[in-house]
Amino acid sequence: MTQQTLTRDGGEDGAGRGRPAEPVQADSALASAPPDAIVVEGLRKVYRDKRGGTVEALKSIDLRIPQGSFFGLLGPNGAGKSTLINILAGLVIKTDGKVWIGGHDMDREMRSARLSIGVVPQELVLDPFFAAREALDVQAGYYGLTKGERRTDELLAAVGLTDQATTYPRALSGGMRRRLMVAKALVHAPPIVILDEPTAGVDVEFRQQLWAYVRRLNAAGTTVVLSTHYLEEAEELCDRVAIIHRGRLIANDRMPDLVARLDRKELVIFVDEDMAQLPAGLSRFEVELRGPRRLVVRYARSQTEIGAILAAVQQAGVTILDLSTVESDLEDIFLHLTRQAADEP
Repeated sequence: MTQQTLTRDGGEDGAGRGRPAEPVQADSALASAPPDAIVVEGLRKVYRDKRGGTVEALKSIDLRIPQGSFFGLLGPNGAGKSTLINILAGLVIKTDGKVWIGGHDMDREMRSARLSIGVVPQELVLDPFFAAREALDVQAGYYGLTKGERRTDELLAAVGLTDQATTYPRALSGGMRRRLMVAKALVHAPPIVILDEPTAGVDVEFRQQLWAYVRRLNAAGTTVVLSTHYLEEAEELCDRVAIIHRGRLIANDRMPDLVARLDRKELVIFVDEDMAQLPAGLSRFEVELRGPRRLVVRYARSQTEIGAILAAVQQAGVTILDLSTVESDLEDIFLHLTRQAADEP
């Protein structure tokens, strides 16, 4: 069987060798489309279950991911995130809807779409017969990259595997195998990179090293899509976040605007003497006594002035020693939105 090599113009020559790589270009039909790296319209995926019924994993998803963004794709287990990512990667066939990647229609320009994207899946899928450097060289060959175009040593250094360049996957730790998966996704310098739980099971040092490298890619113009259960990572890294729950898109907004949706704040007040119960003058507020000398007041920023709370505390005869405020974060809004969606029919 003749091996065919994927090329940037989507073609092969008669011998199965890829023609010289050309930059990926959007087709003329989409020349006037908004500058989005990924566009998803009405995307549905229906699976057959063991009982002969159906399960709708994605329910008419509409999503646009801007070029050059650091985009977070979040959701509980089973929400449909991996199904969406696998459709974008060409590993799962969609039931309905349209998908464009890098301006390329996945139905009509599958090869060009695939060349525009690099995906790091959750599963560790590595050929046991290729050492780390060989695995990257073979992957580069699939994309028609010449030896002069390959960045094997650069990628090995970026993921901290220089010393393991001649080591086979079976001798690598789980974290090192994940590092190699990241490097494989980047061999063809794709303009769009999708990371599906890239730091699961890896140590803190690699996590910091990976994010430093990905930030540099993003700063240079690469669109990064991150799916993670580490919400603190998403909050720190992403400029925009979408949340999927039970196959539906329940949020898609800029990070500051998304967090601001939860109009909640906490005021923590430390007092000068032990308290057995809350003062009656604070009953109109949502107050909790955490320990004998700490009051926690939850309030809506749009409805309550912090000055009114402090005045009520002083009127109740309580002496304030210190205070601090706690802002809502991504975890708060994530839990709020997913619980709210779970209550909907």
